[in-house]
Amino acid sequence: METRRLITILTGIAVAIVVAIGAIIVVSSLSGGGGDGGQAARDRENGAQGEEDGGGEDEGPQLPERIEGELRLFGPEPITLDPACASDAGSAEYIVEIFSGLVSFDRDLNLIPDIAERWDVSPDGTVYTFHLRRNVLFHDSSRRVTAADFKFSMERALNPATQSTVGEVYLSDIVGADEFIDGRADEVSGIRVIDDNTLEITIKQPSAVFLDKLTYPTAYVVDQREVGDATCFEGADWTLSPNGTGPFKLAEWDLGQSIVLEANPNYYLEPKPSLARVTYLLSGGSALTMYENDEIDVTGVGINDIERIRDPNEPLNREFTESESLDTYYIGFNTTREPFNDVNVRRALAMAVDKELLAREILADLVVPAKGILPPGMPGYNEDLEGLPYDPERARELLDEAGGPEILEDVTLITSGRGGSPGPILDALVAMWEQNLGVTITVEQQDFGFFLRTIDQRDFDMFSLGWIADYPDPQNFLEIKLHSGSPDNETGYSNPEVDRLLDEAETETDEARRMELYQQAEEIIVDEAPWIPLYHGKSGVLVKPYVKGYVVPAFVIPNLRYVSIER
Repeated sequence: METRRLITILTGIAVAIVVAIGAIIVVSSLSGGGGDGGQAARDRENGAQGEEDGGGEDEGPQLPERIEGELRLFGPEPITLDPACASDAGSAEYIVEIFSGLVSFDRDLNLIPDIAERWDVSPDGTVYTFHLRRNVLFHDSSRRVTAADFKFSMERALNPATQSTVGEVYLSDIVGADEFIDGRADEVSGIRVIDDNTLEITIKQPSAVFLDKLTYPTAYVVDQREVGDATCFEGADWTLSPNGTGPFKLAEWDLGQSIVLEANPNYYLEPKPSLARVTYLLSGGSALTMYENDEIDVTGVGINDIERIRDPNEPLNREFTESESLDTYYIGFNTTREPFNDVNVRRALAMAVDKELLAREILADLVVPAKGILPPGMPGYNEDLEGLPYDPERARELLDEAGGPEILEDVTLITSGRGGSPGPILDALVAMWEQNLGVTITVEQQDFGFFLRTIDQRDFDMFSLGWIADYPDPQNFLEIKLHSGSPDNETGYSNPEVDRLLDEAETETDEARRMELYQQAEEIIVDEAPWIPLYHGKSGVLVKPYVKGYVVPAFVIPNLRYVSIER
């Protein structure tokens, strides 16, 4: 979930399901984590799941007759179903249902035991001993999961040969991870198999978020027999029929058309799945029309339809709910490259953006304007943070001090997408910069996978993206995305004082002090503007009355086992 749970924001469902059932925000949906600033936003903007960017409708797959206990909805096309490789919310939406790990989150976002039924922590907070359930089978029922399977899976995610962009981000706290990554050791010494039922993990120093990090798919267990030496880019055929351990099995993946999950009858937690089947449509016509025709059971609501659905006199209003997501959509700068190594250039572009207008007029109040990095509802969220104001006059002064509009003549902003216009959000941003600063920013759309690689390689001037939480802690935003030593810091932002505050916060045991440290770091980051935080998303979703137990989580968690159909 890059986690990059990049929030891939899909039309209709983006606003609801990608972030909800699942999943970084491509904006963004999790997003995310772990999403892209492009498609997600366009979904909120266009509100028509399945419609192509260039216009026109794809009829999509012909749906077979429903079976009893089947849930139908739109979903994103995953980039991968390999837990070691997934960095986007769209992929995570499926991975969290097919696979599982030592720990997880419930629907109240409480950390809960998963394959580990309990664990012990040493007095110094560095040694975790996990005691595994003895009734957890792989989906094919051929054998039970053991501690050795977890050691293989985590070391695979950390192995440079796997080419994961997220393994190090979530597992580098473990003793011996650095030596293993650098090729100085053949195993991660801090991951020890005590016996089949007991796994010991030693971390470098106490961490308030280590268990949270283990909820990320990089710590999920995979079957070594089928995975072998497959990497994120070679040998991925095993993901077409993965032998997971989660509440649902992958029954079918018709590329570009549909994904079908079926309940795992041997699932080990309560409640066990009630749904017999979940069918995700990856393409098709208008999601809202299909919802009204009872072809799908859940859908998000986009800009074109939100006014109608919010009307109390509209019959569908009774089936509509809105909730906030733990995500942030933003513009990122390459702070290692001219002209964005100059903080005044970044501030100028930030102060030329009217976020209130963007949220109100372009996005129909489907979002909350962002003043900082952390979204509302996140621990440590600072209600008093003012952020950089919308001040076109001061923005022009800052740009003039930095060299004038001509220094931005050849700048390109990359985004995920295809087709003609990059969408109303980016169109509006480009217009604001032109009107308020007299500069023309070129927007280049890229295929999502190529877009993520371009960002990972830091081969960009600016980019649009989103990030949805992987777990409810400010570390997941501030340290993972903006610490100078983080492998997931795409902007290259570096401030020694910010690093010091973030390092202190991760090991601080007093929770109030931790939040204070994160807020201090966020204030500095916002002032120096490696990001322009634009908005935080809301999830607006329609759910059929016969669908029971369906909720929209604030980020991607295993969610489907709580849902039932009662016709």
